[in-house]
Amino acid sequence: MTRMLLLILTLWALSPVACVAGENGSPSPDPATGIEGTISAGPTHGGPVRKGASSTMPLAKVNFEVKQGEKVIASFATDSEGRFKVLLPPGQYTVVRSGNRTAIGQYGPFEITVSAGKMSTVRWECDTGLR
Repeated sequence: MTRMLLLILTLWALSPVACVAGENGSPSPDPATGIEGTISAGPTHGGPVRKGASSTMPLAKVNFEVKQGEKVIASFATDSEGRFKVLLPPGQYTVVRSGNRTAIGQYGPFEITVSAGKMSTVRWECDTGLR
């Protein structure tokens, strides 16, 4: 009996029917499908920008949500360099900052179309509202 159960479980695990589903019950996205890139913010201080000085900085350790309509499909956080990568099924999405929103500045929304089998690379800039 134990050998038979082991054989059945092994065959099931190797079958194409055994697919991994995401949180919402839909199939997990292809590992090569989604969005990746960097998010920066600027200006970093009020007043004029000095010649040769950067007026933006990486938007580090900030949480974002990926939505379709009002439904949150995924979430991610930028790393210390403002980089991120999120796997998604093909479709149209809106990316917005999640959690506490500040009274000034604009951190999205960013519109993106994800194509099958492709990582869309983006470089988004947020406005801190400093002048």
